[in-house]
Amino acid sequence: MQDYIRERVLQIAAYIVEYRCTVRQAASAFSVSKSTVHKDVAERLPKINLALAREVRAVLNTNKAERHLRGGEATRKKYKETQVS
Repeated sequence: MQDYIRERVLQIAAYIVEYRCTVRQAASAFSVSKSTVHKDVAERLPKINLALAREVRAVLNTNKAERHLRGGEATRKKYKETQVS
C-alpha cells in the first residue's frame, strides 16, 4: 500500500471516531468519494490498525442504526419549510 493511501486511511478513521460522522461527511471533509471512504475503512484499515478499525465500525454501525431517524427528520423539516412559504 502506498504511503499516501495509508496516511489517508488513518486520517479518515481518526476523523470518523473523533466527530462520530457519517461516511458522506467524511468523504466531503477529505474531498474523496463515499466509495473511497468505505473501501478505506472496511478493507484497508483492518490491515493497518485493527483496534481503530473496530472503533470506526462501531461508529458506522450506530450511524446505520440511526439513519432512518435522520432521514425522517430531514423530510419533516423540508415539508415544514414548504408550508410556511
